[in-house]
Amino acid sequence: MDKAPATVAFIDIAGFSAIADVYGDAAALDVLEVFESMVRDALSGYEPPIKWIGDEAMLSFREPDTAIQVLGALLQACRKEPRLPLTRAGLNHGPVIRRAGDLFGTTVNIAARIAALASPGQLLATQPVAEAAIARGILVRDLGMMALRSVAGEVHLYEIELAPSADPAWIDPVCKMHAPYSSYKRAAGAVVLFATL
Repeated sequence: MDKAPATVAFIDIAGFSAIADVYGDAAALDVLEVFESMVRDALSGYEPPIKWIGDEAMLSFREPDTAIQVLGALLQACRKEPRLPLTRAGLNHGPVIRRAGDLFGTTVNIAARIAALASPGQLLATQPVAEAAIARGILVRDLGMMALRSVAGEVHLYEIELAPSADPAWIDPVCKMHAPYSSYKRAAGAVVLFATL
């Protein structure tokens, strides 16, 4: 077994299940194919995804700086793509076990839990990744220590703004699309559905 440091990223489409429920499997598959194509384009010249888990891609990079560079381009492209809902991502850097083309270990588990915690349009990461982002002049917010499901102890998390942050009031609660249109802004406690694909 090869055990060496890596930056592990999980990125998925927020609201993907809702798209399938509301619009059907064919529409959801169309969205997924757009996302998969964008991931492949962003990874051109780098390692391909470790694997796909439904609408979620598991990626691996040698160091945090490369992860920041690749995901910066990917997330900005995703935000500009009108056919895609918002993405959410989690990154962690540390030792991983490589086996049969896959990655295992605590570093991977924590990255997956971080991604699950992220809100639509949000990228969350651990300190080594945050430090790489700060070195590039990217906006980083310290979120403090947070509990992650099935992880012993709390983990210090940071929000990294690789693409413009999405105001929750402008996010459709069903399809997770970002819609900066005043007629659709949700007031606190209100729900307005406008999802169209």
